[in-house]
Order: sequence, then C-alpha cells, then structure tokens
Amino acid sequence: MQARIPYGKPYVDSLRRSYRDAETGEVAVVVAQAVLIFSAFVAFILQSALLSSLLFVFLLVTGYGWKAYQETTAKSLTFMMTASTVTILGLIAVFLFLRAMPVLELMGANIIIPPGEEMWRPSTGGAGTYNLIPMIWGTAVTTVVAMLVAGPLGIAGAVFLGEFAPSRVRAFMKPAVETLAGVPSIVYGFIGFTVINPYFNIEMSAGIGTLFAVGLVIGLMALPTVVSVAEDAISTVPDATKDGSVAMGATNWQTTKSVTIPAAFSGVSAALLLGIGRAMGETMAATVMIAHAQILPEPLYDVFDNTETLTTLIAGNFGPAEGTEFYLSGLFAAGVVLFVIVTGLGIVAQLIERRMERKLGGET
Repeated sequence: MQARIPYGKPYVDSLRRSYRDAETGEVAVVVAQAVLIFSAFVAFILQSALLSSLLFVFLLVTGYGWKAYQETTAKSLTFMMTASTVTILGLIAVFLFLRAMPVLELMGANIIIPPGEEMWRPSTGGAGTYNLIPMIWGTAVTTVVAMLVAGPLGIAGAVFLGEFAPSRVRAFMKPAVETLAGVPSIVYGFIGFTVINPYFNIEMSAGIGTLFAVGLVIGLMALPTVVSVAEDAISTVPDATKDGSVAMGATNWQTTKSVTIPAAFSGVSAALLLGIGRAMGETMAATVMIAHAQILPEPLYDVFDNTETLTTLIAGNFGPAEGTEFYLSGLFAAGVVLFVIVTGLGIVAQLIERRMERKLGGET
C-alpha cells in the first residue's frame, strides 16, 4: 500500500507558515547580533561594566543561531567581522588625527617643512617646536636600505625554493624560513646592538646606531617574510603554464624569468609591500640600535650618520611626554605621518598590481 503524499491548500499553507517562521527567526537572530555587538562597542567606548554581560548574551544568541540557522548566522558573523575591520581602521585614523590636532594647529605646514635650524624641541611647559623632517628622512633611509637587503635576497630565495630547490632541501628550508619570520624583533635588535653597532663603530669608525646599520638589521628581519610570501605566490603558478613554456623550447631559467615571476607578480609585490611595511613600522630593533638624534645627517645622503625614525621617536619619548599636551600630540603627529605614508604605499601598490594584471591579461 502506497503512502499518501499530503497535498492541497492546507499543506501549502503550512509550508508557507513554516518558511515565514524560519525567516522571522533568522531575521531576529541577525538583528539581535547586530544590536548586541553595537551595544558592546558603545559600552567599550564608555568603559561601562555592561560590556561583559553584552558579550555573553551575544555569544548565547550566536550559539542558538548557529544551531538553528547555521548558514544565516555564518553569513552575519563574516559580515560583522569585515565591517568591524573597516570600522576599527577608520576609528584608529580618527583617533590619531584628533590627538595630533594640537600640534598640527600649532605647527601647520612647518611640521613637514623645516622652520629653521631647530627642528625638534619638545617642551613640558610651553608649546615647543615639533618638526618631523629628521624622523621622516630617517624612516625613508632605513626603509630603502632594508629593502635593498630584503628585496633582491628575498625574491632570489623565493625563486630558489619554489623553482630550483630539491624537494628535501625545500622541506627543510621552508619551515626554517618561516621560523625566522617569527623571531621577536627585540632579539634582532639585541644582536644588532651587541654585534653590528660595535663593528661599524670600531672597524669603520662610523659611530653607534647609524642609519645603515639599523636598515641592515631591519632588512634581515623582513627577509624571511618576503621569502615566505613570495615563495607561496610562485608555487601557486600552475604547472601547465610552465610546462607549456618549456615545451616551446625555453630553458628553466627563461621560464622562471618570463613566465613564472610575471604570473606571480601580484603575490611577489604583496611580499615586497609586507617587507616595506615591516621595515617602516619596525620599532623595538631600531629603538635598541639607533642613536636617537633628532637632527638631519650631514651631509644629507650620509647613511653612516645618526638621526631618528618615526617609530623610534614614539617609542623613546612616550614616557617623558605623558601628561603634556603638545609633546604627546607631537608623537601622535608622527603616528599620523607614518599612517599616511603606509596608506599611500598600499594604494600605489594596488595601482601597480592592477596595471600589471591588465598588461599580462592583454588589456590596455
């Protein structure tokens, strides 16, 4: 005897009610998540004691939603994470600019234009002078030196590991490189302070904490990151693409130079960008090694002279600046300049990547 399949208007109406109830429940969970996470953010800003309770209720609602409406809950969580990232970045930018506003109003354009011989003279009582030209120059020089070390060596190491290294060598070298990327920066700084600085001071009579020495150590720090990210990009190039080049009569090196590296250009450029970002944002290693002189080198191109970087200025002065309006605001202004420079580099890198993708894709 065959089972009867329900049909007719009552059955259709019951299905519609079930779908409406499910949709109502999904919407309720999403709305509750959004309200709770926004309320928790407001409680955090206001330093309210309700923060922990709101987060606990949010976790309960999310757990229920995950059990009852997993797909919708997963979509809402991923959206909230993405929105939170953009929001936090925007809030950081607003916070930096607000805290830097007193010095920006005091100095105006002179914060990046030399007002005279005296460039950085903070004051705990009065206004003082806060010009960031020496620190911007020090950051630029150390970054260039670092990338002259990490860029060519990093790409060469990535090409070797991804294209030419035997499998046994790659199996050993790849984890070793990734381990080096996780070494704390203070360790590199301590090695630079005890080994590199004395060498330049004694053997080359260049003084302690030169820009070249600091850039060299930062470049060695960024090298494992560049190698690891660039090698991952090179390894993702399909074998069929490389095999086709070899089948046309190209050598392995010609294939690597003309096919593999251009195809992996976006990943390689991302590796270089990460290296530049680490070089520009490095604090502890540079703080340990550098001479902390807020003056321009003489002559300007002398990489064996001393000055300061934006990050070491902040790290070395936040203690004395505590409780003083303009002094502390000057350090926030240094953070604003660094933030703008890094953001600009990211935009330029994206433009270059898109242009290369159009070029490689045959578009004009």
